Amino acid sequence: MDGKKFSKNDGKKTSSPKDSCPILSPNPAAKILDRLSNEESASLLRILIERHPEIRAEAEQLAKDLVDSPSVEEVADDVLFCITGVDLEALNERAGSHSWGYVEPSEAARELLEESLEDLVADMKRRCELNLASTAEIIGIGIVLGLYQAKDVNSEGALGWDPDFPAEHAYHVVAEFVRSCHGMVHSGVKEQILSTLADHAPEWGETLRRAIQENSSK
Repeated sequence: MDGKKFSKNDGKKTSSPKDSCPILSPNPAAKILDRLSNEESASLLRILIERHPEIRAEAEQLAKDLVDSPSVEEVADDVLFCITGVDLEALNERAGSHSWGYVEPSEAARELLEESLEDLVADMKRRCELNLASTAEIIGIGIVLGLYQAKDVNSEGALGWDPDFPAEHAYHVVAEFVRSCHGMVHSGVKEQILSTLADHAPEWGETLRRAIQENSSK
C-alpha cells in the first residue's frame, strides 16, 4: 500500500455538500434588476449617472415624463379647448384660392383641426418610444374623450365644417397608439384599454375596436 487512504465508498464518486447543491443558471443575476427595491433602484440610477454622465439628459427627461403624467380629464380638456378654438378667421385664411390652388373649406377645417392636436398625439407616441406605455395610454384615452365631448359642440369655427372629424380622428389616435406601443401592450391590456375607451366614448365602441384590431399587427 502506498499510504493512500480509501473510504468505504471506494470506486464510487463521492459528493460534497457543494456538489449536491442545485445547478445555478449561468447568469444568476440576470433578473436581479426586477427584484430591486425602490431605494436600491434609486441608488443604481445615481451610480449609473455618475459613471455615465452622458445619460443624465435622457434620465432627466424620463423623470420629467413620469412626474408630469397628466390625467385623462386634463388631456380631454386640452383637446376640447384646442379643436373648439380653431375659429372662422383661421379657416378663412386657409380655405379658398391660393397660389398653389383652391382649398375647400372642409379640407382646410380638417387640416387645422389635425394640426391643433399634433403636439398631443406626438407626445403620446414619444412616450411609447420611451417605453412609457401606461402614460401614453392615459394621453390616448384623454384625446379620445376630448374628441367625444367635442362631437356635439355647436361650433361656428372649423369643427362646424367637419363634423365627422372627432370620430375619424379618434380612430387615428388609437391606431397610432397601438402601432407606436406595439410589443409593449399585450392582448389582455388592449381589451382593458378598449373597455375604458368604451366607457368614455360609448357610441364609438366598434370604431375603436376596429382601430385596435386593424393595427395590432403593423
